[in-house]
Amino acid sequence: MTLQKNDFIEIEFTGKIKNGEIFDSNLKKDIEKAELKTPAKPFIFALGQGMFLKGVDDFLIGKEPNKEYHIELSSENAFGIREPSLIKLIPIQIFKQHKLTPFPGALFNFDGKISKVLSVSGGRVRVDFNNPLAGKDVEYDIKVLRKIDNIKEKIKSFNDFLFKKEFKFEIKDKKLILEVDKPLVKFIELFKDKFKEIFNLELETKEIKQPSKKE
Repeated sequence: MTLQKNDFIEIEFTGKIKNGEIFDSNLKKDIEKAELKTPAKPFIFALGQGMFLKGVDDFLIGKEPNKEYHIELSSENAFGIREPSLIKLIPIQIFKQHKLTPFPGALFNFDGKISKVLSVSGGRVRVDFNNPLAGKDVEYDIKVLRKIDNIKEKIKSFNDFLFKKEFKFEIKDKKLILEVDKPLVKFIELFKDKFKEIFNLELETKEIKQPSKKE
């Protein structure tokens, strides 16, 4: 049976720029070769849900599990083309206020966007907000290890992807009940529609009771 949108699959993969430079992988040998900081473990994700590069998603939908694939993507279908408008001049004072020292090649996080310093001159910092891989053609070698059918394993993997945290949960009367700490309740409830779309379950959060000081 071919892979469809919302199917959860477990893969091993390596992503390379066309010149052969590895930029992402979950295989130990390639991680060590490229000196990456990613963990060497199989990756589980749902197809068509923005959990992996869209060009890879689109390729895998309709393909068969338990096979290996080589995918070549142009920059437009990978990380996008380079946009000159995303190169900005930022006063160096902004960096100093946060006790940061910009220098060419340095990477910074601005409100969740990774940016690269191109130059520092005259009290201004020239910063590139383009994705570091924008404008580059890439290729992926992917091995689909298996299609996951167990609903609990799917939910556990989805929680790990979204929240980087493991929650206790139960499925009851078409509801998915997650046990979460109070500060996370409202944040997690923002994903109710997504849980409904993927799992056809109504999301309900159950606040974890904190032990009293006496206890």
